[in-house]
Amino acid sequence: MTAFPYTVPVMAGYLFLGMTYGIFARASGLGAIFPVGMSAVVFAGSAEFLMVSLLREAFDPVKVFFVIFLLNARHLFYGISMLEKYKGTGFKKWYLIFGLTDETFSVVYTAQPPAQTDRGWFMFFITLLDHSYWMLGAACGALFGSIIRFNTEGLDFVMTAMFTVILINQWQKVENRASVLIGVGASVLCLVLLGAEDFLLPAMALMLLLLTLLRKRLSGEVAA
Repeated sequence: MTAFPYTVPVMAGYLFLGMTYGIFARASGLGAIFPVGMSAVVFAGSAEFLMVSLLREAFDPVKVFFVIFLLNARHLFYGISMLEKYKGTGFKKWYLIFGLTDETFSVVYTAQPPAQTDRGWFMFFITLLDHSYWMLGAACGALFGSIIRFNTEGLDFVMTAMFTVILINQWQKVENRASVLIGVGASVLCLVLLGAEDFLLPAMALMLLLLTLLRKRLSGEVAA
């Protein structure tokens, strides 16, 4: 399959993180069908991890909606940049939009399909393969989580660790670090003012507001 080699780096990460997610969900008392179902219909790794934690608290649908919405609000920005690429892909566009994750975006946006390869199907199979890797990892984690007994304390920290690595990687790669500083600054400010229990939602809202207001200036600096 033409698309497969482009997805190998994503496969390595998604299988491991998907398994971690499946184990974490099972260790949190959720049934095996939960991580598999969530991976199939949600397909947003950080949101899926967060949902496990939110479901262990008193259920607040309004809080869940806004936290998940703000957590994935970044998709609005890079999703817009894919409109031109997705033009003319027909019915495949709906799945391409659904399956647009951070990693899939980085592959689809930069990869050029080989000559005589249909661009729409090329992007479709990259997205489908990435989705399959995550579902397979979650299914294996859900299975292992039900038959293997070990101390899972701190397992939910894997997403924090992953985002920390991504943050460091972005900090090293880009010259304009304003967006990184906005994210860190907003988080620290809300943490200090509101405390660890209540800072997340306001911090994400503040980040979204600042990045939206400063979008043209930040884009201009990057282009320069």
